[in-house]
Amino acid sequence: MAYPYPEPTSTPMKPAHQLTRPQKLFVVLTAIFLTALVVAEATASKFFTAFSLPFTIRILGVEFNEVVMTAGVIAFPITFIITDLLNEYFGKPGIRFVTWIGMCMIIFEFGLLQVAMGVPTASISPVPDEAFNTVFGASGRIIIGSLTAYGIGQLADISLFHWLRGLTKGRHLWLRATGSTFGSQFIDTFIVLTVAFFGQLSLGEIVAITLFNYSYKFVIAIVITPVIYGAHYVMDRYLGDEEAHALIQAAEAR
Repeated sequence: MAYPYPEPTSTPMKPAHQLTRPQKLFVVLTAIFLTALVVAEATASKFFTAFSLPFTIRILGVEFNEVVMTAGVIAFPITFIITDLLNEYFGKPGIRFVTWIGMCMIIFEFGLLQVAMGVPTASISPVPDEAFNTVFGASGRIIIGSLTAYGIGQLADISLFHWLRGLTKGRHLWLRATGSTFGSQFIDTFIVLTVAFFGQLSLGEIVAITLFNYSYKFVIAIVITPVIYGAHYVMDRYLGDEEAHALIQAAEAR
């Protein structure tokens, strides 16, 4: 009797490719980074009052008695942590690869939002068309600004991180983690707010919110330093000291 398919053989099939621990770690870090990045972009159009000031400050002729920030700052500290960890273990090639993926995902997000705003709103929709477009239309402008600011900020962060690592000969993780963040985030924040809200906010308001956001990021960069050390410890245990040391050495050489 002829078989309609090739006769089974006793030759064992090759097992599916098994990811190594460094590969699994890279995938997990990339997934966390991209999730935080997209959420930050989608929520950045909302402003909130962080706290009221006991006095009034004047910035470029505009008076403020409260600290106003964008909701995007809630997710962004996660991207700081992951950027530094990817820099530490996978070097410039690793973090640059994730940076380019991030930029592609921002474009992808922008495209999906345009489609979502373009489809007709059903009469039973709990969110009316005007409200949806007001929120995500602003997000679209933020995304466009972010494409420029994100690329500049990330590449500046990467360069500063590796410059500081070379300057300190691999010592003082806290210095390269916080220093690279401080150096890149002011430019990033100012570009995003200018592109997203120029014409809706005055220059003084844009500069003020930039300074408020940057101050927050400055504090967060210091506060999360123990988190980076803790994540560093957990990743070393997961990889094993020998594997972790080899990865870090290879990252330093790239």
